[in-house]
Amino acid sequence: MTQHTQQPPVAVVTGGTSGIGLAIAQALARDHQVYIVGRRPVEPEDEERRHLTPVSLDIRDSAGVAGFIATLPRLDVLVHSAAVAEPYRVAEATPDIWQHHFAVNLFAPAELTRLALPKLRDSRGQIVFINSGSGTRPLAGHTVYSASKFALHALAEALRNEEREQGVRVATVYPGPTDTPMNRPQLADDPLARSSPHSIASAVRLIVDTREESQVTEVVVRPRHDPAAR
Repeated sequence: MTQHTQQPPVAVVTGGTSGIGLAIAQALARDHQVYIVGRRPVEPEDEERRHLTPVSLDIRDSAGVAGFIATLPRLDVLVHSAAVAEPYRVAEATPDIWQHHFAVNLFAPAELTRLALPKLRDSRGQIVFINSGSGTRPLAGHTVYSASKFALHALAEALRNEEREQGVRVATVYPGPTDTPMNRPQLADDPLARSSPHSIASAVRLIVDTREESQVTEVVVRPRHDPAAR
């Protein structure tokens, strides 16, 4: 008798080559086939290699993204973790700086989502946006980044309402200060004043593991010694 092996669900994680994105990819790889999308190469550990597939791709390349999505046999989870965060005040921010932040933090996730929606609808899948505390509480000196993340918040909220009848669930995770290569130069020495990327990954697992009849729409993850609370 021929035995059929059930294929695992498929997840795509952008910005998955380091920091929060890599931690999320590793957490999902326990029971998903995970495609790690990023511009930098990443080599999975031996025990992860079977379930983690690196994809070298600039998410701003719409044609490249469309070609990649077309190769997927199915898509169950899409996690938007890629982001750029550079400290600029309005007085310093040129149009190119604004365009760069919105291209990576908003336009690229919106286009990737558009291209992926047919397969996510077929699987009644989930979309998870990794936002930021700056997406709800703007910080002076980080105006451009905060504005792009506020816009991402609006995208996620509207998308959830648009896709509800299609069976696609949409969630947002709002990390506070997190120990990643992008944030490390700005973080305090107190280890309890920054979250681990694995804590953010645990929040994503909570969202993904929620049963079909329910949905987690928002998760806020803050460090125990929260700098914003002082």
